[in-house]
Amino acid sequence: MEAGRTQVVFVHGLWLHADSWSPWVDAFNEVGYSGRAIGWPGDGDTVAATRAASDRVANHGLAEIVAHHAAEIAKLGGRPIVIGHSFGGLIAQRLLSDGVASAAVAIDPAPAKGVLLLPPSAFRVAAVALRNPANRKRAVFLTKEQFRYGFGNALSRSESDELWERWAIPSPGKPLFDAAFANFAPHSPAAVDRKSDTRGPLLITAGGKDHTVPAAVSRQTQKLYRRSSAVTDLRAFPNRGHSLTIDSGWREVADAVLAWLGEQRLH
Repeated sequence: MEAGRTQVVFVHGLWLHADSWSPWVDAFNEVGYSGRAIGWPGDGDTVAATRAASDRVANHGLAEIVAHHAAEIAKLGGRPIVIGHSFGGLIAQRLLSDGVASAAVAIDPAPAKGVLLLPPSAFRVAAVALRNPANRKRAVFLTKEQFRYGFGNALSRSESDELWERWAIPSPGKPLFDAAFANFAPHSPAAVDRKSDTRGPLLITAGGKDHTVPAAVSRQTQKLYRRSSAVTDLRAFPNRGHSLTIDSGWREVADAVLAWLGEQRLH
């Protein structure tokens, strides 16, 4: 990363490779940030390498994944802005809560502890792993049809299939179990600090057509922080699905994030 530039770390969620952030990294670098994407434990350097060694990503839980990102960020020096999508959005909130990040953007984030009402579509996507307890220790991969329902439902079939071919990877099933039982676990890794008045600003987004993280989940996530005086904003994208960071409309979301960062004077 270049000295003197505000650092931005991008965190992917389940079933997408870190390289899927490449257009965002380029866009942020072009306007003066210094960005990089960090992969999850066991991810290969490429999509192909990760697909070829799926066992390496298996059995990594949310606590381990958060710790991995915190350790990688520590190597950078300072506290970056962290931008995450889906489970990456939950990880971004954890890093903000833990004081590792200076600010965070949670794009259609996986539910934190305290989010109680999940629409049926979210259960349908999570069931890819949750239907078999053995998947807690396995890597789970989406078929093209499952990807279309969970990510590409607001896209043409051809674009959804193209994104699956380009970016989809196997991911650990364990984080889905961590999230599913978060509200029953006293020390859940999906818990965030809801009350801190001293944390940095947080932006949460809500995709109106998102099946994996429906907009209702994002709205509940914002409400978790209602006792905090720190900035917690919500930005809705009514016509977007869970693919909003990687599909042909990604720039709309990126520009909205950049505008919000500008409003917060985070540059």
